[in-house]
Amino acid sequence: MMSKVNLGEILIGKKMEPRYLEYNWRDIVLYALAVGAKREDLSYTYEKNLKALPTYGTIPYWGTVNVRPYQWMPLPGSMIANDIIKPTISFLNMDHEIIMHRPIDAIKGTFQWQDEITDVYDRGEGKGAVVKTKVVVRDEAGNDVCTNYSTTFFHEAGGFGGKPMPKSAVVIPDREPDIEVDDYISPVQNLLYRLTGDTNLVHVDPDYAQKMGFETSFMQGLCSFGFSCRNLIAQLIPGQPERMSRMAAQMTSVLFPDTPVAVRIWRIEEGKVYFRFINKMTGRAVLDRGVFEYTE
Repeated sequence: MMSKVNLGEILIGKKMEPRYLEYNWRDIVLYALAVGAKREDLSYTYEKNLKALPTYGTIPYWGTVNVRPYQWMPLPGSMIANDIIKPTISFLNMDHEIIMHRPIDAIKGTFQWQDEITDVYDRGEGKGAVVKTKVVVRDEAGNDVCTNYSTTFFHEAGGFGGKPMPKSAVVIPDREPDIEVDDYISPVQNLLYRLTGDTNLVHVDPDYAQKMGFETSFMQGLCSFGFSCRNLIAQLIPGQPERMSRMAAQMTSVLFPDTPVAVRIWRIEEGKVYFRFINKMTGRAVLDRGVFEYTE
């Protein structure tokens, strides 16, 4: 029985095989367009004075394009759990955090990384389990570029007696945001973002998405993450993406293409804001308890 298997003892410390990804300026520009870069955002889309959005550093987590060894669809470290849990419905990415150690070279480079499972949380019988992974991304010289932390929810794996998932320390202020900026998820945004590497079929194939328990194919959570990052930089540190030091958010609802969205921002202290990424059609948060930190 699954409830008798201590997933923490089995999974914590397990690692995927080392992988690497080669990219160039066209990949950096494609990523910027995939997370909604506009005509005027030439610093993200024109190679003359190109800068990389920091959230390009999330690409190794789900990416397949230009990744060696090749994978037909994303296989992050949390999927080591598949052999034990054997889920019958789709897993869900619950949150993501990226910590920047140095700016990403926007012209060309190589990312090296190895996914590692750091924690497994038990939400209780019938309530699922959460697998937390860590991905340190390094450049070809071995320097740390960024560190990613992410949690993945498996519906069918709870009740094994593990520790509960800690609650977020982020409390969004009970007041109007200090800044709100509108944006738009285009009808083909999921298809465009897919070209950056997240080839999970739930984001492109409506029949497969329905089989996995969803209404139809939907947006990648890390696309919303990138949308938020681009807007936060524009509002707080315009033209200086290299000043971002940390970003984190919980993924709380499904977002479909062809949807107006907004980023709501609350100033907390110098160099730190909280944010929500909102579906303007429903008023629901797509990303919640967001934190964005930057150097002064």
